[in-house]
Amino acid sequence: MGNPRPKPERLAEKLRYIRRALGLSQPQMLRRLGLEEVMKYARIAEYEQGLREPSSMTLLRYSRVAGIHTEALLDDELDLPDKLPGDVKHEDIRRKYVSRGRRKR
Repeated sequence: MGNPRPKPERLAEKLRYIRRALGLSQPQMLRRLGLEEVMKYARIAEYEQGLREPSSMTLLRYSRVAGIHTEALLDDELDLPDKLPGDVKHEDIRRKYVSRGRRKR
């Protein structure tokens, strides 16, 4: 069996910080992430306690809700901004692909 994948040590702390800085309860955070149909709000508590690690797509949703780069979540050496949501505008990023993996022309 190979080595386990390294995990960010501060991820749980950062996810908890995001929710609290936005003034949301765990059920409200789940709704804000748009995941209320696919998981129970107790999953947010598991993320915040470091019992589970969110999928990369869930981390992307967190970063969009918080207005931060995903790198700020994953890099233990980076701190989150004091004020959330931040000023990162994900919708300004140019997309190379459209749905189903086809390239734009």
